[in-house]
Amino acid sequence: MLIRLLRAHLRPYKRPIAVVVLLQLVQTLATLYLPTLNADIINNGVVKGDTGYILRVGGVMIGVTLIQILCAATAVYFGARIAMGLGRDVRAAVFNHVQTFSAREVGEFGAPSLITRTTNDVQQVQMLVLIAFTMMVSAPIMCFGGILMALNQDVPMSLLFLVIVPVLAFVLSLIVRRMPPLFRSLQDRIDNVNRVMREQITGIRVIRAFGRDGHEQARYADANGEIRDVSLSLGRLMAFMFPAVTLVWETSAVVIVWIGGHRVSDGSMDIGALIAFMSYLMQILMAVMMSTFMLLLVPRAAVCADRIVEVLDTETSLTVSAAPVTRLHAHGRLELRGVSFCYPGAEEPVLRAIDLIARPGETTAVIGSTGAGKTTLLSLVPRLLDVTGGSVLVGGVDVREIDAALLSRTVGLVPQKPYLFSGTVASNLRYGNPDATDEELWRALETAQAREFVEALPLGLAAPIAQGGGNVSGGQRQRLAIARLLVVRPEIYLFDDSFSALDYSTDAALRAALVAETADATVVIVAQRVATIRHADRIVVLDEGRVVGTGTHTELMVDNATYREIVLSQLTEEEAA
Repeated sequence: MLIRLLRAHLRPYKRPIAVVVLLQLVQTLATLYLPTLNADIINNGVVKGDTGYILRVGGVMIGVTLIQILCAATAVYFGARIAMGLGRDVRAAVFNHVQTFSAREVGEFGAPSLITRTTNDVQQVQMLVLIAFTMMVSAPIMCFGGILMALNQDVPMSLLFLVIVPVLAFVLSLIVRRMPPLFRSLQDRIDNVNRVMREQITGIRVIRAFGRDGHEQARYADANGEIRDVSLSLGRLMAFMFPAVTLVWETSAVVIVWIGGHRVSDGSMDIGALIAFMSYLMQILMAVMMSTFMLLLVPRAAVCADRIVEVLDTETSLTVSAAPVTRLHAHGRLELRGVSFCYPGAEEPVLRAIDLIARPGETTAVIGSTGAGKTTLLSLVPRLLDVTGGSVLVGGVDVREIDAALLSRTVGLVPQKPYLFSGTVASNLRYGNPDATDEELWRALETAQAREFVEALPLGLAAPIAQGGGNVSGGQRQRLAIARLLVVRPEIYLFDDSFSALDYSTDAALRAALVAETADATVVIVAQRVATIRHADRIVVLDEGRVVGTGTHTELMVDNATYREIVLSQLTEEEAA
């Protein structure tokens, strides 16, 4: 998967990669040439006392060194740009693909895992590419080049590499092959820490309300402890790797000096050649050490690449039509025909054979017990989920055939848990309509019964909003979310229990103001509170995913036992009448 991911996303960088390889080649050849020049200085200059020769060859060495530095610096610059560009492209690819997911796919991966894959996993692959183009390109050139240059100095001594290299490769293979399972486990543990932290930050009020601080601290400590245990196992392997490599090479150096000393003493080898041979040994050692460092990164990057590709290969259940509809004729009409929906792996469907029609100028309410499928029903209209049976029609066209941009302009949803983005009141209200004027914003706020508290803020529309709307109350957050939808002015309004945090008087005032704003639109309200929906033109009663009654409040009180039970659980007989 790692090779596949790199091949796909490095394709636009072919020319910079070619430049990096060329520069690293020149830089490495220059590095390999320096010990040979040093040997010449010793053999022909120092030993013979020829100062002129020393100065001439020394000047050449300085020139070669300058070329080496220039090529190395330029190669690092281009290599870093390639790595950073790759990271940007992969992050963008993952993010854009996740944006196509339905709630089903997001739920399968989980938000913490998707965040880790988009950030930490991409960073590991990016780091591998950075090291590869700044260090690893030169490592094989230096290793094999060093062996060839050592052969040029003394063939019998070079035969030692036939023993040294296989021994080193065997030692490294014993260590490296144990790493991939540990790296996969480490990434899973990071997912778990992100999940626990996300839960604790989001549910901080619940934790404090129930006095569970100690319990949550223990959960977080356990999650961190799991990362520590896996990291220690990896650390032990890494701690053993470098001493093992050093032991092999230092032992080799001792053997080379001992054998080389005897060859110099009997005149079969020059002292300069021995020094050059030692320099090439050190260069080969450096190449192996760089390769070893690379081997530490490859297993983790490979695991991360698997996780990234897993996201990219996941097909969204929200299929896109080859020829999407870009214009609707039956404006505002919403119809559900035999709609069923079942979550993956569930034994029973959430919705069964739902038939419903909502028309412009009417308010349709959906009510039912907890778990009846009300929120799932609304989620099918803007295609947060796709039906598993039947069809949802907007403007007389199946939502699966409508252009996504057109559907988002036609259908507006205030979810059960309204979410505000970090920014200002104005930036949140303009989220669906960036061109809205201040007058339109104030009008929407007034309809949503939010104008008074926004005007009371020191900066008004420019007042800051924290991530998720954490600096405003639940009722204020709901009213701002409703105002945000009113700014868009869609043809179909979906309110998913969007008045639950409002007091009765604000609820009544808001619904009365909505009548004028949505007179020509289709309004569908899901609510638990009977007072919110009792005056709807049509009330649909859900029970265990089925429609068990449809009619007005008065009709259902007479004919529908399920609706009557819900009403009398909240109101007295006189209030209900």
